[in-house]
Amino acid sequence: MIRLLVAFVSGAVFTVGLAIGGMTRPSKVLGFLDVTGRWDPSLAFVMGGALLVTSIAFRFTLQRRSPVLDSRFHLPTERSIDARLAIGSVMFGAGWGLSGYCPGPALASVVTLAPSALVFVGSMMLGMLAFEAFETLRARQSSRETLLAQQSPAAS
Repeated sequence: MIRLLVAFVSGAVFTVGLAIGGMTRPSKVLGFLDVTGRWDPSLAFVMGGALLVTSIAFRFTLQRRSPVLDSRFHLPTERSIDARLAIGSVMFGAGWGLSGYCPGPALASVVTLAPSALVFVGSMMLGMLAFEAFETLRARQSSRETLLAQQSPAAS
């Protein structure tokens, strides 16, 4: 129960920070991304502040043996850059640049019922469902191929 409460409070603080920083306003984000037009550099301070706090907090946090509410840290182990990562990054950047939303601020904006936020989050959810379906099919195909290879006379 305490973990859910901490998660909720953390999400609420994050949401308020996004709203105060202007990250939930697509016009503000698009103004920041428009470096050749009417560039609005104010979000650089928001991002810079977030990087500063994170870099300091991570230094102290990772010195602990484990997190306060878990038995271990869940840090990424994969270090390679592959096609899936590159394609996902391009899709993320394109979505952000075209809409002015990235996933966190879009979810925070859903409560406003702004049509642009609802369309973005709906599209994001459809994309996530499509990805899961694709991954499930890919895993089944791989399992089927492995099974067939094991059963073929050449494998004996």
